[in-house]
Amino acid sequence: MKISAAVCLFLILSVPAFGQSPRVQELLDSSFVYLDRNQLDSAELYLKKTLRAEPDSPINPFLMNNLGTIQRRLGKKDEALQAYTAALAQYPKNPTFLESRASLFAEIGQPGNAIIDYTTLLDERPDDAEALYQRGLLYLQMKNSDLAEADFNRMLTLNPDGYYARLGFASLYKIRGDYAESEKIYNYLIDKEPMRPETYAGRAELYLLLDKPGKASADATNAIRLAGSGNTNPYYYVIRYRAKLLLHEEKSAMQDLEKARGMGYTLYFPL
Repeated sequence: MKISAAVCLFLILSVPAFGQSPRVQELLDSSFVYLDRNQLDSAELYLKKTLRAEPDSPINPFLMNNLGTIQRRLGKKDEALQAYTAALAQYPKNPTFLESRASLFAEIGQPGNAIIDYTTLLDERPDDAEALYQRGLLYLQMKNSDLAEADFNRMLTLNPDGYYARLGFASLYKIRGDYAESEKIYNYLIDKEPMRPETYAGRAELYLLLDKPGKASADATNAIRLAGSGNTNPYYYVIRYRAKLLLHEEKSAMQDLEKARGMGYTLYFPL
């Protein structure tokens, strides 16, 4: 996923007006230019220079959050965590900062910490459907299906036709071993919205559990195709890798695994 300079500009405009020297503005503008070109190493460098040039600027927590996102895309996850935490030290209940760190915690295999951040976010914004969905998935990862169900039910209350609430229930039934109900939801969602890659990926994993590797491989291929060149989810390739191993397509399977590793795959991505 390309990181857009527009995201940084939105965050900057969300703080009170402030004055800064022409030199600092020049450094910040350079960072935006490199972001727009997707030259993340240079964008990171100039953002760090901006922070050092004016260490007491009220905008710095927002820049630290942006820095963390850039570092995360560069694979510098420890540094990204430090940057997000520094931003939250100044604004501990900022929903954007909380979501950034929560999603990173989930990515690096710390679901408990991720749940804490999402819970803090939901204390501020109880109707945040994205946070409810992500926390629900984390509860499933922590084997707490009752709390996950509560979050997905809350989502349905907010939006009875919501796609992600139903997707959450498909995962819930899958975890509980109710494969027939899970498949029914996946089939319904694919029929209703056939262009969403995550639905195919979820059903592909279900087919692995049902020992149907051919169908799993086909669904994973559809997920990869629909995600296109902007795909940032290595788990699509991991699902297909597992399916191909069961189909005794070892060479092709290893190519998928290497593709996933090149996208930053670790063992911590959720099922």
